[in-house]
Parts: sequence; structure tokens; C-alpha cells
Amino acid sequence: MRVHVFALFPDLVDHFCSGSLLGKARTNGLLDLHVHDIRDHATDVHRTVDDHPFGGGAGMVMQAPPIFDAVESVESTTGPCRPLYLLGPGGRRFDQAMAAELVTQPTLGLVCGRYEGVDHRVRTHLVDGEISVGDVVLSGGEVAACLVIEAVTRLLDGAMGNAASPVTESFGATGLLEEPQFTRPATFRGWDVPDVLRSGDHARIERWRHAQRLHRTLCDRPDLIEARGGLTAADRALLEEFPMVPYH
Repeated sequence: MRVHVFALFPDLVDHFCSGSLLGKARTNGLLDLHVHDIRDHATDVHRTVDDHPFGGGAGMVMQAPPIFDAVESVESTTGPCRPLYLLGPGGRRFDQAMAAELVTQPTLGLVCGRYEGVDHRVRTHLVDGEISVGDVVLSGGEVAACLVIEAVTRLLDGAMGNAASPVTESFGATGLLEEPQFTRPATFRGWDVPDVLRSGDHARIERWRHAQRLHRTLCDRPDLIEARGGLTAADRALLEEFPMVPYH
């Protein structure tokens, strides 16, 4: 998958995406990441990319010309960077379902905003949409871009060592939060790993895991249960068979 990121601080994105799973995906050719410096397309000696807003107001606004020129320069040489999204608080809320949509695309473009915002003509005449990573205010879109890239890359075939991981993780194919995980030692400071996980009965272990996903989701994100159409009779039976493991 080819990803183009347009940013004022490209090193933030490039460094983050050079380590861990993302770094391996780049080395293995699964993630073809290109990070472009919008300032390279400024036209003055000071490499200016922002200006005061028309009508007055606090802060500075990113100018449209450098952003348009950056995107159009890349597209003229490598082909479309589409879909192309602006990262900002007013966009569609990014979630696992959207990550699953984006991973089906051969290319993806991300424009990182900065300052008090981006000239509205970028939204209306350049990008295909806007993505928000949450109801929070960030200094810029670089961190948001890294979040989107990691979430999408993890869904690429071969990016993760265990192909089942994206299915069982929170917000995966089950639509539920992930069950609790344990590893050695079996007893730590008097706290024991549940006996079922050491039983060797894999069918029972899977029932326990599904029950814990249901318990946790009912407790912390009941809206996800509602989105699945509520509890089935089989779900209720599992909840009765396996008590909830404490989370707090």
C-alpha cells in the first residue's frame, strides 16, 4: 500500500513510522510511505506557508497554494494520492471500521493541518474528505496521521505475525472489546491466572474468551452490544457459565 503524507514537520511522521511493526512493514515492502514537506512548495525565501485570517481573528491559517502545489507536484509524477484526506477535528470520526475501508485502497493521501486551521479551499477543492481522530485539539495533524497509518498498516496481509490478531482485537471482526490476556508466571503476588486458561481444553478456553469479551463490552462499551443487535441466547448462556474477570 502506498501512503503519501503532506506535512510541515515530515520528520515526526517518518521517524514514528520507521520503528516496530511499521518499520518492518516498510522494510518488507508492504507499506510504501512517502512523507512530503509542504514548505518545499512555498514561494518566498522564508518558506512561508501561513498567513493572517481574512476578517481578523486569533492565530494563523495555512495557505492553500503550498498545499495544492505539494499534492499536485506528487500526483504529476507518481499518480493520484487518492483518496486524499485532511486531518482535522471536523471530519469523520476515525475508527476500526474506517481503517478496514482504507486498507482496501492501493493508495492513501493524508494532509496534516497546523496552526489555527487550513484555508477552506483545501477542503472544498482538493481533498476527498476529512478525518478526525477524536474530540481533542492537537498542535498538528502529524500525530493523527501516524495513528491512521498504524491502524491501517496492521490490517495489511502479512503485516502482523499472527493473522488472527486483527480479528480478535478490540473493535475487530467480533465487534467486541478484547478479552483479558495473561502470561507467565501463573501466580504473581497472590494473583492467579484463571484455571481455564491452563486447562488445555481449547474449546472451553475459546468460550471463556468470548464470554470475557461480552462481559467487558457490556461493562465499558454497551453501545457496541447494541450495534450488534443485542445479546443472543448463546451469549447469555456464556455470561452465566463464565463470571467476569475483574478489570479494576
